[in-house]
Amino acid sequence: MKKMYWVLFTALLTIALSNNLSAQFGCSYNVDNGWVGPDGGPCTNTIITAVPFLRIIPEARSGAMGDAGLAISPDANTMHFNNSKLAFAEKDIGIAVTYTPWLRSLGLTDVYMAYLSAYSKIGDKSDQAVGLSLRYFSLGQINFTNDNGEPIGTGRPNEFELMGSYSRKLSEFFSVGVGAKFIYSNLASGQEIDGIGIRAGISGAADISFTFSKPIKLGGMDGQTTTALAITNIGPKITYTNSVNKDYIPTNFGVGTALELNLDEFNSLTFALDLNKLMVPTPPNVRENEDGVLVDHNDNPVDENGDGVYDYKQQGLVGAMFSSFGDAPEGFSEELREFMVSTGIEYWYDDQFAVRAGYYWEHKTKGNRKFFTVGLGLKYSVFGLNFSYLVPTSNQRNPLDNTLRFTLLFDFGGGSDEDL
Repeated sequence: MKKMYWVLFTALLTIALSNNLSAQFGCSYNVDNGWVGPDGGPCTNTIITAVPFLRIIPEARSGAMGDAGLAISPDANTMHFNNSKLAFAEKDIGIAVTYTPWLRSLGLTDVYMAYLSAYSKIGDKSDQAVGLSLRYFSLGQINFTNDNGEPIGTGRPNEFELMGSYSRKLSEFFSVGVGAKFIYSNLASGQEIDGIGIRAGISGAADISFTFSKPIKLGGMDGQTTTALAITNIGPKITYTNSVNKDYIPTNFGVGTALELNLDEFNSLTFALDLNKLMVPTPPNVRENEDGVLVDHNDNPVDENGDGVYDYKQQGLVGAMFSSFGDAPEGFSEELREFMVSTGIEYWYDDQFAVRAGYYWEHKTKGNRKFFTVGLGLKYSVFGLNFSYLVPTSNQRNPLDNTLRFTLLFDFGGGSDEDL
C-alpha cells in the first residue's frame, strides 16, 4: 500500500494527464481582495514539472550544506551543479559514487537514487576537463491494479539521466562549461489510465555554466572567493502518452557564491550561499468570469484556442524560460518567492576531517521545504567519504527526512591532498 501511494503521488506530479490542475489549493477569489489562501494570505501556487528527480541533490557533501553546491570547491559531483568548476579541479582524475535512500521513514527499502560521476583534466595546461555522470532513480517493485482493484501485473518504475560535460578556463580566474544529457523516465509503461496508454518519457537537455574564482587575502588570512552562474536542464517538454499535452522539465537558474578561508596551517572554513529558481512558467490562478469563461489573474482566457490545454503549458522552450521571470499572478513579489535559498558552512581540519552544516529554505506558497542538514567528511590519501543527514523543520514532509546518505570519492594525480 505504501509503495502504491508513492507511485500514484509521483505520477500525479509528473504524468501529463493532470487535466490542467489550477494549483490554487483552497484559494478563493473575491472582487475586493482578489485571490487569497485559506489563512487570508497569498495563494499556494507551487510550480510542478515532470522528471523532478533531475533537481534532487545527488551527493552527500552539498547534502550536508543545505544543498549549496554551485560555488564550493570542485570534485567529481560538480556536474550536477556547475560544469565549469571542473576546469579549476586540482586533481587530474576524480570519481564519486553516491547512494541515497528514499522514503525510508515510510519503511521502504527498495526506493533509492544512485549517482556515479567522473571527470578527467585534459589539455597541455590542464585547463580543460571532461566529465561523465549517471543518475539512476529506482521506485521499487509496484503491484499494478485496475479500477476495480484487481491485480494486472507488476512493474519496477525507474528513471535515469546520462550526462557528458566539457569545461575550459578562458582566463586564469574565469571558466565556462557545457553539458548534454539524455533523460529517460519509465513510471508505468504498458499501463493505461482512462483508456490512454502510458509509455516511457524520453527527452534531452543541456547545461551551461560560468565560474569566476580568485585568491584573496582577508584579515591576514589566505582564501578563495568563487562566484558561479548555471542554467541547467534546458530542454524540450516531455510526455508519457501520445497526447499533445506535454509537461516542462525542471529548467533551473542558479547563482551561487562561496568564501573559503585558511584560518591557519591546519584549519579552513568555507561559507556558501546558493539561490535557485525554476525557469518554468508559473500556473495562473483561474476563475470563471461572468460569461462562464475560465480566465487568469489578468482576466485573459486561459485556453484561448479551446483545445483543453491551458495556454501557459503551450509556450516554446525559449519563450517559457524568459517568461518565467515575469508571469507570476501576484507580480514581482511572487517572483521573489519562487527563489529557493541554500546556505552552508564547511570546516576542515588538516585536510583530513570535515564538519558541515546548512539550511534550506523555500517559501510556504512554493513548496514549503525547510530543513537543516549536517554531515561529516573523511579523507585519506586518494580516498574520501562524506555523510549527510537531513532534519526537517516544517510540516511539509521530505522524502529524505531523518535519512543518512553517503558518498565515496577517489581523486588521482596532480595537486596536493586537498579537499576531495
